[in-house]
Amino acid sequence: MTGNDAEEPDEIDELQDVETMDDAPRPGSDGPDELALSSAALSRRDPLGAYMRDVQRYPLLSKEEEHELAVRFLEEDDLEAAKRLVTSNLRLVVKIAYDYRQAYKNILDLVQEGNIGLMQAVKKYDPYKGVKLSSYAAWWIRAYILRYILNNHRLVKVGTTQAQRKLFFNLQKEKARLSAMGIEPTAEIIAERLNVPERDVVSMDMRLAAGDASLDAPVGTGEGRTVSRVELLPSEDVRADDTLADAEVGDRFSTKIHEFGESLEGKERQIFDDRLVAEDPKTLQALGDEFGVSRERVRQIEKRLLEKLKAYLRKELEDTVVEVYESP
Repeated sequence: MTGNDAEEPDEIDELQDVETMDDAPRPGSDGPDELALSSAALSRRDPLGAYMRDVQRYPLLSKEEEHELAVRFLEEDDLEAAKRLVTSNLRLVVKIAYDYRQAYKNILDLVQEGNIGLMQAVKKYDPYKGVKLSSYAAWWIRAYILRYILNNHRLVKVGTTQAQRKLFFNLQKEKARLSAMGIEPTAEIIAERLNVPERDVVSMDMRLAAGDASLDAPVGTGEGRTVSRVELLPSEDVRADDTLADAEVGDRFSTKIHEFGESLEGKERQIFDDRLVAEDPKTLQALGDEFGVSRERVRQIEKRLLEKLKAYLRKELEDTVVEVYESP
């Protein structure tokens, strides 16, 4: 990107020629009203052409004017100066958007995102760095356009990491380049040339080759009827009988634990109440201080108590799967 003075694409030049011709009175026209109707019709048929005609109303800035406006905005927060900096570079946004017309067909969407990037560039621009605004803004404009393409190329995002973004824009071009050289474009070779993981090449190739599939798309069944794909997905809802069964097991489990606790005495009963079933368990050290023994001794008693509890629950609940987690 060379800035505002860079040559514009042929497509834009042709567009400008059409707009100039459209502004001239036609033979047999009735005057300004007829021209207004023609302009409205052109806007409906060619919105990009209408946009370009509006953009051309804003003059380009000289280097001195650009610096003066940028300084005013930086030091005085002059919004009118910021507006002139933005509008004078709107052509640049269209030029950059045209570079991505093969990746995304709606140029106006890209222009809109690029304009947001341009405004960010003006906001961040420092005129004292000696860099032209157009050169600095090109990076912001391109970044916003690229992000928009990645987020809207598919319903499901296909480029979320740096390696995936590189593959999104370069995979097909690299495959074509290798094929033209007579080299089979394998994932290993592409990964080496683009400096990305091979698994990412394989994944991106598959994702780009497969289109989006709607969950509402009809599919056939073995019974000869047609249903939507979403109807064939397993339900995440919990069945009522499963809920009742889980509740019953939970009740039995709680009852048996309570009965086990009632059978305990002394230190085991206190460890059971204060650590194993307490909402706010005491530490081993705290219990050791109460018992007048070491922390390690309390841990040994707790371990023996857990083994007794496991054996008791297996015996009482029989075929019910029981898992008892030790307290931290």
